[in-house]
Amino acid sequence: MGILAKIFAKSRKQQLTIGIVGAPNAGKTTLANRISSECGNGTPLGVVSPIPHETREVVALEHCVVSERGSSLDLTVVDTPGIATSVDYREFQNHGLSKQESITRAKEATRGVIKAIQSLDNLDAAIIVVDSSEAPFDQVNWTVLGNLQARQIPLIIAANKSDLPGSDPELVREAFQSEIVQISAKDGTGMDNLYGSIFTVASM
Repeated sequence: MGILAKIFAKSRKQQLTIGIVGAPNAGKTTLANRISSECGNGTPLGVVSPIPHETREVVALEHCVVSERGSSLDLTVVDTPGIATSVDYREFQNHGLSKQESITRAKEATRGVIKAIQSLDNLDAAIIVVDSSEAPFDQVNWTVLGNLQARQIPLIIAANKSDLPGSDPELVREAFQSEIVQISAKDGTGMDNLYGSIFTVASM
């Protein structure tokens, strides 16, 4: 290993708390579960559901170890509730919940949004998960991005759901005017590139 490589390796944090953030149903928990299965102890961080705001608590899994070129990084992976600018109980009724169940879920989801934003203060870095099968020009994405930038938290933009026919990662790149990592948390496509990006932000 050359001198510069040694200096670079030593500058990398050996431990990193990284949050998985984004809008509801972007695939955050699917990604957290995949990282756990590939680099952690395999314990799922949450339940994946088509119903929005299924994740309503901040959940962390420690000691997910990723390796690259002889270096290793001990991650604490934080799965956060979906961030939304508003929560409408009728959205849950559309998924078959009763009116009372929907109202209760909406209240829990609203508290979850607050917890997700509060959790940003404890992160070293973050992965913004964006559903690349949907138009990314959404106020929620700017809210998430703005909160991270205000805290000067290094971030990775993951254009998720690349396995879907309507996926358009380039549109995500255009929307954020930033480099992205194209992944499918569901089938594992692009995960090596994502881990590489995590090593990059760890060196910042």
